[in-house]
Amino acid sequence: MSSLSGKRGLIVGIANEHSIAAGCARAFAAAGASLAATFLNEKARPYVSAVTDPLGCALLLPCDVRVAGEMEAVFERITAEWGRLDFLLHAIAYAPADDLHGRVVDCSAAGFAMAMDVSCHSFLHMARLAEPLMVDGGSLLTVTFYGSERVVAHYNLMGPVKAALESTIRYTAAELGAKGIRANAISPGPIRTRAASGIDRFDELLEAAAARTPERNLVDIEDVGALAAFLASDAAMRITGTVIPVDGGLHLLA
Repeated sequence: MSSLSGKRGLIVGIANEHSIAAGCARAFAAAGASLAATFLNEKARPYVSAVTDPLGCALLLPCDVRVAGEMEAVFERITAEWGRLDFLLHAIAYAPADDLHGRVVDCSAAGFAMAMDVSCHSFLHMARLAEPLMVDGGSLLTVTFYGSERVVAHYNLMGPVKAALESTIRYTAAELGAKGIRANAISPGPIRTRAASGIDRFDELLEAAAARTPERNLVDIEDVGALAAFLASDAAMRITGTVIPVDGGLHLLA
């Protein structure tokens, strides 16, 4: 496993113990990192703390990216407590149900804007806030899906949104590379998470993926975590601006 000893990282997007961000948090901690994490609201906090408490997370902070000032407060607290940040995982996405379940051409302007703001622009906002804390360089990570490149039934509005997110990775990598800050996106195959449950007929997508994957197995959050820990480590210091699949080869055939 890649070493993260002495490194400090922020995880945004843990929903519960089965979320992709939870798998990444466990991998980061196992590799020796000190962690801070966020929770969406007080209702979500117990589900997040069930993941972070066993890992000894130093900070657990509220952060709803739709609420003005909450993201800034997270980074102000990290500045006060740590004075630096070595890596960041952005693992949040959202689209209003009516817009997500309908045709892309029928989505509302408000729904499209909300999906882009939460799922894409929030990454840029976090990168901007993290930049001055990554004094010795660092790693910015986000999570995408191959529905950004190909039309995946029922993925709908999130396809264009994830395509935009992947483009922000490339531009962020180019703009911050001189400071030693890397930016990469992890693209897992379908995983049964709470966020994915919002996608219409997601069970059918899982079954189809399992049948088509060359390895005949779906990936899990531990697989994603292993890749995230590598990308956050110094072993990946020359990898930036990429979208890296961890899907058992599904992207070859999708």
